[in-house]
Amino acid sequence: MFATTFPVTILTVSLGEIARDLGSSETTLAWVISAPLLVSALALPVMGKMGDLHGHRRVFLIGFAAASVLAGCTALAWSAGSLIAFRTLAQVTGAATQPTSMALIMSVYGREERVKALGWWSLVAAGSPAIGLAVGGPLVDAFGWPTLFLMQAMFGAVAVAVGALVLRETTERKTDVRFDVAGAATLAIGTGSLMFAFNQAPIRGLADPWILGAVVLAPAGIVAFVRAERRADAPLLPLEFLQRRNFRAPLVASVFQGAAYMGGFVLAPLLVDNLFGYSVSAISLLMLIRPAVFSASAPVGGNLASRIGERPVAIFGAAAVTVALLLFAAGAQSESIALIVAGLALQGVGNGTAQPPLNATLANSVDEEDLGIASAAQRMAFQVGSSMGITVLTAVYGGDGTASSFTRAYIVGAMLGAAAIIAASAIRSTDRGSRTELLAAVTDPRQ
Repeated sequence: MFATTFPVTILTVSLGEIARDLGSSETTLAWVISAPLLVSALALPVMGKMGDLHGHRRVFLIGFAAASVLAGCTALAWSAGSLIAFRTLAQVTGAATQPTSMALIMSVYGREERVKALGWWSLVAAGSPAIGLAVGGPLVDAFGWPTLFLMQAMFGAVAVAVGALVLRETTERKTDVRFDVAGAATLAIGTGSLMFAFNQAPIRGLADPWILGAVVLAPAGIVAFVRAERRADAPLLPLEFLQRRNFRAPLVASVFQGAAYMGGFVLAPLLVDNLFGYSVSAISLLMLIRPAVFSASAPVGGNLASRIGERPVAIFGAAAVTVALLLFAAGAQSESIALIVAGLALQGVGNGTAQPPLNATLANSVDEEDLGIASAAQRMAFQVGSSMGITVLTAVYGGDGTASSFTRAYIVGAMLGAAAIIAASAIRSTDRGSRTELLAAVTDPRQ
């Protein structure tokens, strides 16, 4: 997780330098960020299902090895096109690591303990981009942007070597089950078109033919996916999962949690720049508050959920993100940097505490053999929601740099957060009765 996520923030900051070095524009190089986000989201369910069918350890190691090699190739990119291609391929193969790593972790913990383990998983996912910005920045300044990808390749090689030694396979390889190609293709069309529309609408405009085509294609792809899954002998994502309350509710909550969190994430630097005139370095340091608090609070959220249940912790996390957005709105209106700092910290607390219970609840709603696709579904839902939130809040903001426009956008973001609260309220916490009875039995001298 560290090797695949630490380059994100420093890569975003370095786009200008990379564009100059390759003789390209920042607009073109923005696809180094956008293309991997779009394509890796589509790869998540494929990689998750491949892990369920062929073994999570096997898919994890193959995907991670390929991602490490491609990261090394990215350091040798000679043009904007080659950089975008190598980076996208590296992230697509690296997508194997997210659902399969979660499945590997969850396979060695009981259902009531998974949420604690996923708290530590979330700690690394949130903390590594912050470390990348702090440590990678000086190295990129000193040795150039290829150093970033050479570091990723090196960390990846170490992870593959250690993983090959210590990881155990979770499931037998299923040679009698065919991969659901039709389901994967139609899901990719539906979600890919939706994410493309969200991602590019602020840039191209709603009247752009590509955006209009994507808006039409997205629902058509989803309808085709439902039909394909109904006919499939071994569906990519069994539709009966969606009838389960503890599968459906975390998915919906993840969409709106991602929308509220990432929408606020993208606008915050613009808010500080326009209203307070901070330097880029000062803004970067200020923005580190959010991932740092996210990283620190994730294990706390996991441990708390294992004691009092996933539902109240998930609700608290969604509520914290919602209140954080209201603090941003109030901070913009009153031009108070203290409220902005409080909002950044509270956003980190909210997402950090919400992610472990949402992930664990969804995983506990399926059998062990479906952990990969369940984990992938949650990650994809969060990424789709993130794209939606960025687009919606950016559109509401409008780019005029005024306090009122930021306030308006953050109020809309708080509404998305409120939807996450409602969805999280539908979760049923994992039954820990059997564990309580067992502990009582082994500590009772009469037993």
